[in-house]
Amino acid sequence: MVRFLIRRLVLLLITLWLMSICIFAITTVLPGDVAQMILGKSATPQDLATLRRQLGLDQPAYLQYLHWFGGVLHGDLGTSVRTGGCGVAFCNEGVQVSTLLGQRSANSAVLAVAALVIGVPISIGLGVLAAVHRDTWIDRLINVFVLIWISVPEFVTGMLLIIVLAIWLHVIPALSIANPNASPLEALHVLILPALTLALVMLAQTARMTRASMIEELRSNYVRTALLKGMPWRTVVFKHALRNALVPTATVIAMNIGWLMGGLIVVETVFAYPGLGQLVTFAIGSRDVPLLQGVALLIAAVYSLSNLAADLIYTYLNPKISYA
Repeated sequence: MVRFLIRRLVLLLITLWLMSICIFAITTVLPGDVAQMILGKSATPQDLATLRRQLGLDQPAYLQYLHWFGGVLHGDLGTSVRTGGCGVAFCNEGVQVSTLLGQRSANSAVLAVAALVIGVPISIGLGVLAAVHRDTWIDRLINVFVLIWISVPEFVTGMLLIIVLAIWLHVIPALSIANPNASPLEALHVLILPALTLALVMLAQTARMTRASMIEELRSNYVRTALLKGMPWRTVVFKHALRNALVPTATVIAMNIGWLMGGLIVVETVFAYPGLGQLVTFAIGSRDVPLLQGVALLIAAVYSLSNLAADLIYTYLNPKISYA
C-alpha cells in the first residue's frame, strides 16, 4: 500500500510539472500584447518597453518559465497585472495571485462540497434503485430523468431553476451575488441555486454509472451464491454488491470533483457567484497572464488530486488493485 501511494505521488508530481509547461506555453502564445493591453493604445514605446522589462516579457521564454516555476515552488504565483481581479468588488493593482486564489478557491470549494453533499447520495441511491428494479417502470422513470439532465447544458439547467424557484415560486433569489471576500456560509441562500445546478449535472452521470455497475454485480456468481445460502436480499445488495459497484462509480465522482473546481465558469457566471469561475473569466478577458496561469495550475492540481483520491478509494474498496 505504501509503495502504491509513493508511486501515485511521483506520477502526480510529474503530471503537475508537465501541466505547468503546457499552461505556460499556452498562455505565452495567446494573441495580444500584455503590456499594450495594460497601458492602453496611448502608451509610448518607452512605457511599453519599461513595463515589458518589469514583467520579464523581454526575456527568452525558457527563462520566463524558470522564473515563474521557481516562484510556484516557493508558493509565489506572481502578481495580478490588472485591476478588477476580485470581480464584483474591484481590487487594486499589484494584488498577489495567491491571495486572489485563496479567496476565490474557498468560495468555489464551498459550492463544490454543497453540490457533492446533495448530488452523490441521491445519485447513488437512484442508481441502486434503478438496478434493483431493472426493466420496471421505476427503472424507466429514473433513466428518463437521468437522460434529461445529462442532455441539458449547465446554463440551461441554471436558467430553468431560476425561472421555477426564483421567478415563479419566489423562494430564493435569482442571483448569488455576495461579497467575494466573505464566506458563502454567511449567506447560505446564495449557494442554493448554483449548488442544485451542479448537483443535477453530476447526479445524472453518477447515477448511470452506479446503475450499470450494480446490474453487473447483481448478475455475478457470488451474489447468486449468497442468495442460495439464504442471505437476506438487502444485505446482499448493500453490503456486498454495492461495495464492489462503487469502484467504477468512484472514478466518476473523482472526475466530477475536478470538474466542479475547474468547470464552474458557466454556473458561476449565470448566478454571479464569486468563485474561481468568475476569476477565470476576468483573467481571460483582461489578459491577466499571471492570474490565468495561477488559476489553471490550481485547477490542474485539484483535478490530479481528485484522481489520486479515486485511486486510494479503489485500494480501500478492492485492495488487489494496489498490487497491480
